[in-house]
Amino acid sequence: MTGALRWGLIGATTIAREWMIAAIRAEGGVIAGVMSTNAARGAAYAAEHDIPLATTSLDALFDKVDAVYVATTNDLHYGQVLAAAKAGKHVLCEKPLALNLQEAREMVAACKAAGVTMATNHHLRNAATHRAMRGAIAEGRIGRPLFARVCHAVYLPEHLQGWRIKDPKTGAGVVMDITVHDADTLRFVLGDEPIAVTAMIQSAGMGEGAIEDGVMGVARFKSGLIAHFHDAFTSRYAKTTFEVHGSDGSLFGADCMTQRPIGTVTLRDKHGEALLPLAQENLYERSVRAFQAAIRGQGLPSASGEDGVRSMAMAIATLEAAHSARETAVEPGL
Repeated sequence: MTGALRWGLIGATTIAREWMIAAIRAEGGVIAGVMSTNAARGAAYAAEHDIPLATTSLDALFDKVDAVYVATTNDLHYGQVLAAAKAGKHVLCEKPLALNLQEAREMVAACKAAGVTMATNHHLRNAATHRAMRGAIAEGRIGRPLFARVCHAVYLPEHLQGWRIKDPKTGAGVVMDITVHDADTLRFVLGDEPIAVTAMIQSAGMGEGAIEDGVMGVARFKSGLIAHFHDAFTSRYAKTTFEVHGSDGSLFGADCMTQRPIGTVTLRDKHGEALLPLAQENLYERSVRAFQAAIRGQGLPSASGEDGVRSMAMAIATLEAAHSARETAVEPGL
């Protein structure tokens, strides 16, 4: 296609307000409309962001756009993505793609059958820190990767303390919100796939009822590497980290599991310690750029629909392992 890509927002959401609207416009996209099930909320959102159309109808939105950004609650993704595919619209969907793997697989298949590009908005693989770590590992700078460790324990801001910790039917909880990001970042950085998980979850009082707000687990990967992950909504003062330890060296990513283009990566080996050079840029702009290029037949999205399924599979296995107190196999992605 030629000309500016016309985008529709499905959901008048916080993430679009804070990140995606600016990223789409920075990459030359035009936001043609927003769909919200709440007419008043949609109208106010459109006025706030200078969006010409606010509607409660998916069909009305589809009439005006080439692609959609789906950022509603997790339980709504499935139906909305299927509708977009049927209408011939390209899809960038937030993670997790759905509430279960069958739905996620159907979403990917529907987009493929319709001939539209589908991507998952796993922003962390766009971070300069993780791209540098992936490159260093691929170049053999730490030898054979043996272990990885992720600390993605944060404090969920008050303005986000809604459905993520209160509504089980939406796929709430820290595992589907944060561990799924760990899974994708591990897969991306290591170039490896998880095959089994063991985990324990915690309910420290932020999550209502049985909704977990903390988790620690260990995943085994095809190569034999073992990865530890620690995720939480309740750790107000923790720092995020991502480490990979190999036979000939170690990589230490600091302040890197974040939406912002910050952080450092230190390589430690027999020569000592050195900071890796990083080309920092807005993670969401990079995601949008790759998605729009893929639509034009110029490369692949940062994270495909298939990536969304595979990373979600590890998150689901984490929950199953925690509830069963047994090591749980990670299902194949597709």
